[in-house]
Amino acid sequence: TPHFECGAIDHSATSPGAASYWASRALTPAFKPAQAPETSLIGAEFQRLVAARRLACIKVHERRGPAKMRDGTCKMDGETVSERLRTHIVVWLHRVEADEGVRILYAAESGSRAWGFASPDSDYDVRFIYAHGRDWYTGLTEGRDVIERPLDSELVDLAGWDVKKALRLLLKSNPALYEWLVSPVVYLDDGAFRPAATSLFERVAERAALAHHYHSIATGQWRREIAGQDQVKLKKYFYVIRPLLSLQWVIENRSLPPMNLQNLMAATDIPAAVRAAILDLLDLKRSTPELGRRPPIAILDRWATEQLAALDPLRHGFEECPGQSNSEADDLFRKMAGLT
Repeated sequence: TPHFECGAIDHSATSPGAASYWASRALTPAFKPAQAPETSLIGAEFQRLVAARRLACIKVHERRGPAKMRDGTCKMDGETVSERLRTHIVVWLHRVEADEGVRILYAAESGSRAWGFASPDSDYDVRFIYAHGRDWYTGLTEGRDVIERPLDSELVDLAGWDVKKALRLLLKSNPALYEWLVSPVVYLDDGAFRPAATSLFERVAERAALAHHYHSIATGQWRREIAGQDQVKLKKYFYVIRPLLSLQWVIENRSLPPMNLQNLMAATDIPAAVRAAILDLLDLKRSTPELGRRPPIAILDRWATEQLAALDPLRHGFEECPGQSNSEADDLFRKMAGLT
């Protein structure tokens, strides 16, 4: 039975120095782990290992509390990833490079661990941008532009986009891509793609596209997961709350919103009672397994219903807008693909 450690990120991982350390370590040829992650676990055995990993996280959390983990590396608050898990993830990413014949330009944490509301057993949602060799882009056949790996026994979920696909989505103001680029948890960074793509996104992003995206996400989650339900998955509330606060930010500031929920709350006007309810729910989610449920929260339901109507982008001058082309994106693609 594998040893399971409930891990989370060291706070220093959010600093440029820490990101540079891990990027340099991951990109150094000498960093070659002796053994790649196990990929043959399937069926009942795999499910048993995943269940054991989740149970280990929950038990450590219950025994020590969210702020009392070993060496401060198991805080369960979505803000940290242990060195052991980080190394495991970097090994996986290098294995993907070898298996697929690609070069990973950038890889980061997405989802609840980066958003700031992870549960004790939340998955590690690792997202990356990669480039093939130049010949892959010059042939007549269009290859698949996505790489995915199934959830492994450490709860790591890997998915990546080819750089051409990523830049096409950038020109459509895709918020998910921007969140990857500004994630506080970075696993690999070639030092070239991320700053160039982030700068480009911030200059060309259509605020109307962002507003419609956040409103659509919040509306869909509300209708499917909360409205009319007797019991609600805790995380589904946050999939309404965070898009609504992001939408409010875009409407009020006409700029890109912060990724982290706590940063959004600190800079957004929220009724005191609603703010208190969100914070209480946040504390509860951090101590509840991923599929934790509870009865609907009336004050949040009223607030969400009111905000969905009040923040409708069409009421704030945000008309639907087409995507745009940009020669700078073309130049960045050619550079990353080795075509220049």
